[in-house]
Amino acid sequence: MIKKVLTVAGSDSSGGAGIQADLKTFQEYGTFGFSAITSIVTMNPDEGWSHLVTPLESGLVEKQLKTIFAGAPLDAMKTGMLGTIETIEITKHYIDKFDMKNIVIDPVMACKGTTELLQPDNVDAMIQLLLPKATITTPNLVEAGILSGLGELTSVAQMKEAAKKIIELGPKNVVIKGGHRLGIEKAIDLFYDGKEFTLLEGELFATDYNHGAGCTFAAATTAGLAKGMPVTTAVKTAKEFVAAAIKNGQKINPFLGHVWHGAYNQAEDRFIEK
Repeated sequence: MIKKVLTVAGSDSSGGAGIQADLKTFQEYGTFGFSAITSIVTMNPDEGWSHLVTPLESGLVEKQLKTIFAGAPLDAMKTGMLGTIETIEITKHYIDKFDMKNIVIDPVMACKGTTELLQPDNVDAMIQLLLPKATITTPNLVEAGILSGLGELTSVAQMKEAAKKIIELGPKNVVIKGGHRLGIEKAIDLFYDGKEFTLLEGELFATDYNHGAGCTFAAATTAGLAKGMPVTTAVKTAKEFVAAAIKNGQKINPFLGHVWHGAYNQAEDRFIEK
């Protein structure tokens, strides 16, 4: 039986992040993906690639979820950009109503390349309503600094302190994505299960073609959980999956490049005429 996986997130019109990244990743993992779109993100090439986030009306989000949950039980789900407090509340309602397990909360607070955070009330609602439901939450350094209240994180020691504070908010596990912001020559992520820290090291690729990396990591973790992987295995496999995606990133337009979601499975070699 093919595992069924849900993403509740924003749509990235450029095709690299959001539900586009999630569904591509779910497919690469051999799972069947469902999506409830919460907002639409567009970028204007006439205004320096400025980002515009347009939330969808929460009632429409609920109609999507009602459609999705009308079928067989789902094996895992993730959340990304949620847009409004009402959408956060609706998402929690469906988690509770269907007793969802294997929940990945990716606390998206801004679009890559921008510093504009979501409304503080939205962040508060996410912390109060969704983090306690999470099997794991997957913040980057900026998001972890906000969730923990510690501000800018610049070292592994600070990441550990942030992880402790985030666990106190209710998730069973947390992985903080270090990325290039640490200024270390390796790609370091920190996993914490409330008892033990695990430092995940990998090659740091010198590339700007990494749009969608965070969404892809969370989606890969979600699909791994759906397929029965222990949390630590799902996270480690997701890191390998994203590393391949970043290493093989593609220039999409004059403004940015995307990770290649098919890299781990060499999807570019499929359906080649022989």
